[in-house]
Amino acid sequence: MTTGKINVSVENIFPLIKKFLYSDHEIFLRELVSNGTDATLKLKHLISIGEAKVEYGNPVIEIKVDKEGRKIHIIDQGLGMTADEVEKYINQVAFSGAEEFLDKYKDSAKDSGIIGHFGLGFYSAFMVAEKVEIITKSYKDEPAAHWTCDGSPEFTLEPADKTSRGTEIILHIAEDSLEFLEDSKISGLLNKYNKFMPIPIKFGTRTETLPKPEDAPEDYINETIEVDNIINNPNPAWTKQPSELSDEDYKNFYRELYPMQFEDPLFNIHLNVDYPFNLTGILYFPKLGSDMQIQKDKIQLYQNQVYVTDNVEGIVPEFLTMLKGVIDSPDIPLNVSRSGLQADGAVKKISNYITRKVADKLKALFNENRADFEAKWNDIKIVLEYGMLSEDKFYEKAGAFVLYPTVDDKYFTLEELKENLKENQTDKDGKLVVLYAGNKDAQHSYIETAKEKGYEVLLLDSPIISHLIQKIEGDNKDVTFVRVDSDHIDNLIKKDENTISKLSDEEKETLKTSLEAYIPKAYSVQLEAMDSQAAPFIITQPEFMRRMKEMSQSGGGGMFGMGNMPEMYNLVVNTNSDLATSILNTEDKTHQEHLVKQALDLAKLSQNLLKGEALTAFVKRSFEMIK
Repeated sequence: MTTGKINVSVENIFPLIKKFLYSDHEIFLRELVSNGTDATLKLKHLISIGEAKVEYGNPVIEIKVDKEGRKIHIIDQGLGMTADEVEKYINQVAFSGAEEFLDKYKDSAKDSGIIGHFGLGFYSAFMVAEKVEIITKSYKDEPAAHWTCDGSPEFTLEPADKTSRGTEIILHIAEDSLEFLEDSKISGLLNKYNKFMPIPIKFGTRTETLPKPEDAPEDYINETIEVDNIINNPNPAWTKQPSELSDEDYKNFYRELYPMQFEDPLFNIHLNVDYPFNLTGILYFPKLGSDMQIQKDKIQLYQNQVYVTDNVEGIVPEFLTMLKGVIDSPDIPLNVSRSGLQADGAVKKISNYITRKVADKLKALFNENRADFEAKWNDIKIVLEYGMLSEDKFYEKAGAFVLYPTVDDKYFTLEELKENLKENQTDKDGKLVVLYAGNKDAQHSYIETAKEKGYEVLLLDSPIISHLIQKIEGDNKDVTFVRVDSDHIDNLIKKDENTISKLSDEEKETLKTSLEAYIPKAYSVQLEAMDSQAAPFIITQPEFMRRMKEMSQSGGGGMFGMGNMPEMYNLVVNTNSDLATSILNTEDKTHQEHLVKQALDLAKLSQNLLKGEALTAFVKRSFEMIK
């Protein structure tokens, strides 16, 4: 038997590893199972190149819990280690690596270093164990070795009587970590971190019912057998080629990833690249609607099929964090505890690749089945619109598939919109005016007025639409977007013809003075000569002020504090309406006030602005008038 003292100057290194490296104790199991997987895959590789002259067989990694003995066993059938290799890899490399690590990063250890660089994964065992044993037998024809350490720099290394190839790690669980002796806890951790590891992982057994033989009698009782309980899927969908998978395969994998998700995804994007970096994965578009407050961080990040995190900020462009799915890349630089990303040029390249790949897939889906794409538009638009705002590379490609729906459920791309609207909706200055509504019901009367003129009205109702149309207008100088309730229709798209007013300039001044005596200061009175059949009073909200206020409320907008500004409205009065003439000619001031207030309340009602006490008074006054 060999005993010795590891050559470190830090007297008790494990508490420091525990403190600096791993904020989350549960990942010890992930690290140890990952090591077992690596050892098994390395053996497979050595056999394939003829360097190891042994049978590979059907290796598994087994986890056993001995609750009474307070032990956890992690057993693999990989390449194992000789006593010399234990001395080298466990005592020298890792311990000196740990000391180097702590010395170099003592002030910022949690955020530094690359996993594998210091060989520290194994030492996560000491987060939960007061003593750790390694019993290992190399695939080489050499004796087995037994290493023991209690978390101090002292260790023992002696021969062992193990005859089968591989490594068994025995954790003697510490008093403060007894929760890890519960089967349910271990099962939960294996499901979280090791669900898609490439080597089968066995945890206990389960009962399986054998199928009933065809010639069995009616009173036949099905036989049951005990089988290994394999908790993982070693060949998940993202590790396969898209040509190997059907639509049903993708949906089944989605359910495997998200067992509590009951709706199928709308479509998926399979990522597969091997140059200039390795990356595979599948992203799913769930039904999203217009809700920006969707739970993010649901894309799972893996490294060689080992779960790392569901916080993929930095790798996945922000607008795609509303999606679901998996990304797996050995080239993403993680910190030493495999718990977070490091700032790195490769990460930006990966993010750019994902952006491009998603854009290309969306374009292909649009071209292959436009009707289906249109049917799904309202469930995906928020992601795409956010992408156009936040990622220039996505914006450049988006013109090919981003849609602009009308209130009548027609869908145009921006180029189609320009082509279809230019004849009827170009104003006298040669500018194309795109009319839109934010709410079909609230702006119904304005929409109908526009449609009577033969104009198309878009329905743009996402919470970030003001930001987006500002960007589109900036890139298309000949196009302006105007909400349909921001002015009366003749002012929205100004043509050369002018409607003559029935009232003289003097009469208009008198009318305006009378109106302003009864109209609240929040409304700016504007007299306009319109068709005599048009509404006498129309409330509008100036496009610029409303848009800036909306942008300020949803972030940005460039105008400090506008989100807190009171609402501003114009009251457009049709000087050619009979009501305008009646108000002008009424000498009874009480009756004149009634006319103005009733007309204003009707206009407010059409904009959903009449509420509370004012609505009650309006209803009461209206009943009085029809007695």
